[in-house]
Amino acid sequence: FANERRKEGMPLRQAIITATRTRMRPILMTTLATLAALSPVALKLEPGSEASAPLARTVIGGLSVSTFMTLFLAPALWELFYSWKKPTARSGQQQVVPR
Repeated sequence: FANERRKEGMPLRQAIITATRTRMRPILMTTLATLAALSPVALKLEPGSEASAPLARTVIGGLSVSTFMTLFLAPALWELFYSWKKPTARSGQQQVVPR
């Protein structure tokens, strides 16, 4: 999504912010729904959930970390790596410019 905004001429940071805001709602909705569904199993609130509790806790932890990485770390790294590239005037291709 951010690449499409960049092709339309949007500045790098604005493209990243727009893409992150657009994707945030579906990501958070999916994450919260999964966490709500797994919470009773992880807390052993249902009979017979003792065997599944460790798996539920693992999924909750992994999903929480991956959500954080998707919403915060990935856009930050994307901006870091793409800020090193500068378009060339003639070819329209990207070239790496060291800092």
